[in-house]
Amino acid sequence: MNLKKLVPISDQFPYFSFPKKKVVSGFGLGLLSFFIVLSVGFFYVSFKNPILNNSVFQGLKNTNNKTSLISWPLSFTKTPSVNSTDVQNPPQKSIISSNGGVKNGSFVGTSEEKSDFEGTNFTNSVKNGSFGSLEDAHLSNFTIDLKNGSFDANSKNLDLDLKNGTDGVLILRNHSSSYAECDIFDGRWVRDDTKPYYRGGSCPHIDRDFDCHLNKRPDDAYVKWKWQPFGCEIPSLNATDFLERLRGKKLVFVGDSLNRNMWESLVCILRESITNKNRVFEISGRHEFKKKGFYAFRFEDYNCTIDFVSSPFLVRETSFNVKSGSFERLRLDLMDKTTSMYHDADVLIFNTGHWWTHEKTSLGEDYYQEGEHVYPRLKVLDAYGRALSTWARWVDKNIDINKTQVIFRGYSVTHFKGGQWNSGGKCHKETEPIFNSSHLTKYPKKMRAFENVLREMKNPIIYLNISRLTDYRKDGHPSIYRMEYKSVEEQIAAVQSQDCSHWCLPGVPDTWNELLYASLLKMGRGSWKI
Repeated sequence: MNLKKLVPISDQFPYFSFPKKKVVSGFGLGLLSFFIVLSVGFFYVSFKNPILNNSVFQGLKNTNNKTSLISWPLSFTKTPSVNSTDVQNPPQKSIISSNGGVKNGSFVGTSEEKSDFEGTNFTNSVKNGSFGSLEDAHLSNFTIDLKNGSFDANSKNLDLDLKNGTDGVLILRNHSSSYAECDIFDGRWVRDDTKPYYRGGSCPHIDRDFDCHLNKRPDDAYVKWKWQPFGCEIPSLNATDFLERLRGKKLVFVGDSLNRNMWESLVCILRESITNKNRVFEISGRHEFKKKGFYAFRFEDYNCTIDFVSSPFLVRETSFNVKSGSFERLRLDLMDKTTSMYHDADVLIFNTGHWWTHEKTSLGEDYYQEGEHVYPRLKVLDAYGRALSTWARWVDKNIDINKTQVIFRGYSVTHFKGGQWNSGGKCHKETEPIFNSSHLTKYPKKMRAFENVLREMKNPIIYLNISRLTDYRKDGHPSIYRMEYKSVEEQIAAVQSQDCSHWCLPGVPDTWNELLYASLLKMGRGSWKI
């Protein structure tokens, strides 16, 4: 299966005028040679210097708002497939951020590096956010590379061919644009009428809280979106191929209810490919999965299981009963006792985050413990980092990287308006994604804490960095459609108690699993080698 694709990048630059073949004097030939050398130098300096030292691909970590304009917006944006319609705002000039990286598919450098080609032949605007072409220059094979967000004139990944002729076409070829080499988490949502992977109401293994179709949500446009990375195409999730690679193996989701959201999505996607659906079942016969515990779906035809282990903090929460009542502590230095349920898995997908926003964890008063020490007060972000360090040490010590691939799924952004989950927050009137990236939230501090821990780990970890792509999707939550109401009074009361954290199924978590599939193929280990 050939999954590598080249990204065509084409737009119009203003034309160069170069003389046609003439008999010239020695002096004229020397003068012409001088201008050719000068032109090469101009290209090298103009393309390389603005973003050489400071620009790096940072994807969704690009949050600094200090910007300056650049007149040549280089974009990785691909033309969507025939059945997809790009709903983004009309292309604008590329913006250079002082934080560096890629923003809205364009290169960004620093705010001090304002660049303009005015006063040269590059005065026409570049359309659609990508390079066009200049024909008929007497230069050829001028090569630059995009490496860590900067240009390298010695690489062969990007070729600028200035060909002989009169009309002038500058052709930019991107030779490293397969999804295996791009940031698949940096992109945009586009309309796609081929979605979803399974019809609303067709999968019986979705908890009622997530089944917006069953709960009579009146609109269904929220399932008709595809995640389109700026630099490449990603493969659709081939359910038969996924199951074949998982044959005889065990995949486990470990974490909170957002991972349960993703687990149910994957079960439904893969089940859709099975002819005899009775051969897909939860091994204990359960049909609801909200209670804490261990759940396993067996795919009989492939001798594999896809499991969910409830462990909202990953580390151990303990309860104590005293005469005055009970109290709880979170042991930041000990893993949850559920590790025995998944330490032998072939694929492990962890998450933790949303339970760290609750009152006990947010206040952190006499709640966090390490060894015999109970912290009178500890900031939640500090506690979160300590818990992740405990998780990382456990992974490095107990996971055989030759057998098991470990994945950590990032924080799923919420969209409460007018309050939080427990104080009247709302999202029930949202029917479209966010289209303007300036309305997105900052990169979550919890994920910066995770990245700090990740840098210290020995075992290779896949990071599903889904925070930014979920931030766009304010339309995808169950909101008031997390249950079916038996009376008008119940429906009115539901407006004050909405779910703007979890996601409707089918819906956004299907895309997480699509990116999981692509990420496993990118790693190319074991049965996931292409």
